[in-house]
Amino acid sequence: MLPIPRGDHETYVQIQDMARRFADNVIRPAAEALDRDAGFPADIYRQMGELGLFGISVPEALGGVGLDAYAYAIVMEELSRGYASLADQCGLIELIGTLLTRFASPAQQSAWMRDVLSARKFVAYCITEAEAGSDISGIRTTAVRQGSGWVLNGGKILIHNAPVADVGFVLVRTDPEVGHRGMSIFIVPLDLPGVARGAREHKMGQRASQVGTLSFDNVALPADALLGEAGRGFYMMMNVLEKGRVGIGALAVGIAQAGLEAALEYARVRRQFGRLISENQGIQWMLADMLKEITAARALVHRAAVMIDNGEPANAAASIAKCFAADMAVAQSANAVQIFGGAGYIRGVEVERLYRDAKICQIYEGTNQIQRTVIARELLRNGARI
Repeated sequence: MLPIPRGDHETYVQIQDMARRFADNVIRPAAEALDRDAGFPADIYRQMGELGLFGISVPEALGGVGLDAYAYAIVMEELSRGYASLADQCGLIELIGTLLTRFASPAQQSAWMRDVLSARKFVAYCITEAEAGSDISGIRTTAVRQGSGWVLNGGKILIHNAPVADVGFVLVRTDPEVGHRGMSIFIVPLDLPGVARGAREHKMGQRASQVGTLSFDNVALPADALLGEAGRGFYMMMNVLEKGRVGIGALAVGIAQAGLEAALEYARVRRQFGRLISENQGIQWMLADMLKEITAARALVHRAAVMIDNGEPANAAASIAKCFAADMAVAQSANAVQIFGGAGYIRGVEVERLYRDAKICQIYEGTNQIQRTVIARELLRNGARI
């Protein structure tokens, strides 16, 4: 039996409608310029914060919307249909909001949560290093006790929001001798002495998502910079990754949905050989395949989200959803370009941007190769019905 969302249907409809209208009226008109200039739309993010499009599953008492992962998936898809870079900010804030909800002290929640959810302060989730991407065991950044506090040293690469963030949530080693059990997460204001930012990276797609490096040179941290308990960082990071994969899966669905809508509109007006290209069976089949694959990916994403909300084991379901949706988005955004023909290969045409935006979905939040490893491990451990 498929899982059923717990919340009121009308609530989901309302938040989907709000996200869709915001995407159509605010995000999509700005997308071309943001992609061209790799701009950081702080003003749009603040509007999103005012509307309650950040912290979808964060409890209302902490400043969030108080809904669930299913609502989060709906919002991510609609925002991504407008422009995936802006949906990506929603996903980042959702993960940080979840970390703060589950593991932060009341003082830490008070210090950061409302400013983060309102986009008054921007955050970076700092995990990746030169030798630690999919292989988290390669992390070399350290925090060493000094007096009542800590001293942070090391560096992070390819970090979302690094050029603009006010605060980083930094995964480090606090005990190098015990593997994953020696990792911790610190809340690090990025204006502290010893913190340096590298140049912003110039990316292939999702160009309005700012990415860069951070380095830490003897950064002094107080005791209360530690999130949760020392040695629990890996557990805390993994605890939010299921929701993260659902978010990227939904984002991928939104990219593909935008591509389908653009391709369908174009096919209805473009004429070749004296007739509309929508009358050609080859084009019809491409459009049909796009709809079929998008519908399947959306169902997988929603299934994983509801399993999370119901407290069911969702590790395999989240990996399946993310992996399938990401591969689908790359394939179907390519089909959208194909339907446009040469016009789809020109900068400034929406489907060209969508094709570039889709590729990263196969890489971040765990590469699709890693997702297949997770799925196979769960399959071999728990059998074919997972």
